[in-house]
Amino acid sequence: MARPDKAAAVAELTEKFRQSAAAVLTEYRGLTVAQLKELRTALGSTTQYAVVKNTLTQIAAKEAGFDSLQDQLTGPTAIAFVSGDPVEAAKGLRDFAKANPSLVVKGGLMEGDPISADDITKLADLESREVLLAKAAGAMKAKLHQAAYVFNAPAAKAVRTIEALREKQANEAAA
Repeated sequence: MARPDKAAAVAELTEKFRQSAAAVLTEYRGLTVAQLKELRTALGSTTQYAVVKNTLTQIAAKEAGFDSLQDQLTGPTAIAFVSGDPVEAAKGLRDFAKANPSLVVKGGLMEGDPISADDITKLADLESREVLLAKAAGAMKAKLHQAAYVFNAPAAKAVRTIEALREKQANEAAA
């Protein structure tokens, strides 16, 4: 490969690092081309899975300002560049790794901060963003309902007291 091709590859990787919400490094040793294609499909449309050269990736990561990846760039490496929800990508990698033990998650970056393979597993165990938002909305709605009940309680108590007094006066007048 000529020097301009390597420079273009480094520039492309640097741009992917900068634009991605997360980047997960994996070792794909032992996976077939068909399995890699299946993995790309499982990761979805917001994640690009690319087999990379370690030396070019080290240069690109350094140019993008991510020096923490140097230790993880050993052996055959592929990177999942996540532009969408990192939880979905982590779940896709976890599920695929369960079915295909040859895929090893090494670690990566999330929003510029380094994350370990254990962090990615914890991320995969989270519920999806929509479920978490729905739970938060439900909790807020319950608190609002509770607050409305508390604010209405004195007025309701006053109405019941007045009604009881009216009934008492009506009974006394009838007697």
